Amino acid sequence: MLIYLCFMFFCGVWVFCSNRGHLLITLLSLEYIVLVNYLILYYYFYFFDYELCFVVIFLTFSVCEGVLGLSLLVSMIRSCGNDYLDNYIMLRC
Repeated sequence: MLIYLCFMFFCGVWVFCSNRGHLLITLLSLEYIVLVNYLILYYYFYFFDYELCFVVIFLTFSVCEGVLGLSLLVSMIRSCGNDYLDNYIMLRC
């Protein structure tokens, strides 16, 4: 099971590093990495019979991170008109 989770994590990192065109794709790959980290943390705590309170705290922080990313995406689309990262660097919006 750990091998599958590590493979999923590195696939998410690969997508994050290779796709830099849209901000939305970048944010989705970051959310995928956070969800894989959540699964790894959950299985670790469940396997060693720890309390699962930290998993809830981690999930809360990951939701806050997702909301912050979406708010940045909306503000970027409202100011520049699209979410292309290449145009954002050239236009200096």
